[in-house]
Amino acid sequence: MSRRDFLKDSTKGVVAATATGAAIIASAPAIAQTRTELNIVSTWPRDFPGLGLSAQRLAKRISDLSDGLIETNYFAAGEKVGAFDVFDDVASGNSEAYIAADYYWKGKHPGFAYFTSVPFGMTTPEWNAWIKFKDGQALWDELSGSFGIKAITCGGTGTQMGGWFNKEIESAEDLKGLKIRIPGLGGDVMAKLGASPVSLPGGQIYENLVSGAIDATEWVGPYNDYFMKFYEAAKYYYSPGMHEPGGGLAFGMNKEWWDKRSNYEKIVIEAACMEENAAQPEEAIANNGEFLRVMVEDNGVELREFNDDVYDSFGAAAAEVFEETRDHSELAAKIDDSYQKSLREMGGYLKLAEIGFSIQRNRVLGI
Repeated sequence: MSRRDFLKDSTKGVVAATATGAAIIASAPAIAQTRTELNIVSTWPRDFPGLGLSAQRLAKRISDLSDGLIETNYFAAGEKVGAFDVFDDVASGNSEAYIAADYYWKGKHPGFAYFTSVPFGMTTPEWNAWIKFKDGQALWDELSGSFGIKAITCGGTGTQMGGWFNKEIESAEDLKGLKIRIPGLGGDVMAKLGASPVSLPGGQIYENLVSGAIDATEWVGPYNDYFMKFYEAAKYYYSPGMHEPGGGLAFGMNKEWWDKRSNYEKIVIEAACMEENAAQPEEAIANNGEFLRVMVEDNGVELREFNDDVYDSFGAAAAEVFEETRDHSELAAKIDDSYQKSLREMGGYLKLAEIGFSIQRNRVLGI
């Protein structure tokens, strides 16, 4: 082949490759030609360690992952609407998405509690398995869709502590008359035992505990609780929490807005949410031990465990709550049926595997 022929063929190859590249760029986001604005409202205060930082990280990740094609505007609690107003704000279309714990909306339908956490329920890995590989997401879609919302999971905090108390809880009698901040079906369990449950957004708990407006509170775990400074207002830190053994948080979107999104945009949002869904509980696991040590050694926190009698009382009250929840509607019963069936299947195996191993490992290592 002559040098001239070689150059001619090479030029044709470059032209062909350039044309192919141009075609790919043109077909890549026609998406790339339009930008989507995504206003996200949250139930958490700005720069709030744990929950708040996770929400801010997710909002940024959606924008970064889309290379700016989805422009996110993040509003912490109170910056656009109140913490407990985010659901209605998104359902109305005033904002496109919220980040929250869906059990805050159990007043709209008790089924929402199952899509955060319920008493004696699933741990975070179990709940994720139910959502992703059983029929949890389909049931979530059915429930949320009836309110104009499309929700996917975007985080979790793992098994929570039982809460902060100013007195020791040695029997169910000690709960009577107690004003305690605890949302979801866990609050209904406490009410059955004579306590007065209060639902407060995270940013208002400390001031109410310090002032005496509430006598006790649950929140999350040592990593999150340390920064709330509950140790300044309550002496006893109880475990384990029956009310929130695990579960997930919600990225709830206006369904009409979601349905209009391109496949590319949906994939980006789902990928960012799944990434944060793994990161947030991992962050909690990484930090809980350290901050528990700091609170005990440096702040005089006294650790306590609910005894078996107290836990049995929780269990009896929870059974009543579940029956009342099932009586609410056919959908509530369907959600509970699916949840309880999957819980028993997965829990039975985990008892042999992860739980059985953890007990033996900790015994051998003296943990």
